[in-house]
Amino acid sequence: MKRYLAPLLIGCIGCAILLSLGVWQVQRLAWKEAMLSRIESQIAGDPVPLFAGPLEEYQAVEATGTITDEEAHVMTPVKNIGAVFRIVSVFETDGRRILLDRGFVPATDKTADRPPVEDVRIVGNFRTVEESDSFTPEPDLDTNYWFARDVPRLAEALGTEPILVVLRESDEASAPVTPWPVGTEGIPNNHLNYAITWFLLAAVWAGMTALWLWRINRRTD
Repeated sequence: MKRYLAPLLIGCIGCAILLSLGVWQVQRLAWKEAMLSRIESQIAGDPVPLFAGPLEEYQAVEATGTITDEEAHVMTPVKNIGAVFRIVSVFETDGRRILLDRGFVPATDKTADRPPVEDVRIVGNFRTVEESDSFTPEPDLDTNYWFARDVPRLAEALGTEPILVVLRESDEASAPVTPWPVGTEGIPNNHLNYAITWFLLAAVWAGMTALWLWRINRRTD
């Protein structure tokens, strides 16, 4: 029996670790699905006045004011389209200035004329975007090329409060920008695949342990 002890111990410990990782990913899946459901309800919720109180991430808000011609152009890839530019404009309302992500335009329309729009009602979602990191190139302020929606730096460059609203809809006629509303599509949720991977590895580990024990038994015979 002693000759079987080490393989059994290694097999049981290995399977236990792999199974626990699979269970953990199942728990993470439930957490992620609950989080996505909560975000979706916030995105589609009834909008509240923009400055009615503290804002929560993804909260639906509304305001009426002026979309100015002050813009930042954020280069962004879009699936099946290619490189486009997000148009982040200054939105003035109630004597305050915030950032409004109006959506995107083709690269060819980056410098197109987009005159101010007064007395327009917007509905969108509040976002505290964190797209930049140590690998993000510095923006070229001379050519108005940005490579991430860095809210503090955009606010500093455009002279606004560090508040970003991503436009969902407006009563602007013939909008020159295609809206790109907030959604949960870009939030990864791979926990089911991870769980299946860990469970399959546990099965392989158990199979290899069984093979090891079988070979020990054959040598003994």
